Amino acid sequence: MPRFIVLTHDHPRLHWDFMLEHGEKLRTWRLARPPDAGGPIAADAIGDHRLAYLDYEGPVSGGRGEVHRWDHGEFETIESLPEQIVVRLSGGRIRGEATLERIEQSEKWMFRMNLPAI
Repeated sequence: MPRFIVLTHDHPRLHWDFMLEHGEKLRTWRLARPPDAGGPIAADAIGDHRLAYLDYEGPVSGGRGEVHRWDHGEFETIESLPEQIVVRLSGGRIRGEATLERIEQSEKWMFRMNLPAI
């Protein structure tokens, strides 16, 4: 099964990088707060990342802060459309279905857990 990871990243301000393995890359969204069942979270699609981030913690090149693993595990894609992605996450902190919905064909998305996080 493909893997996911959530990294805390402290540059330029604290945020959470939600990454889904997609072939030879990680599709990545910047979340304003941790991905949990506490309601929708603003998410920005950012550039794809290298698979190395699945196993990496530490400084980011170019003086762009540090990343630390917040959660990781496997996921199953339930639906993948240009405007909506639904995945079933099986991690240490978060388990259940999550939805990413694109806002009006922009790079802005909303993330929400559909089932309570464990």
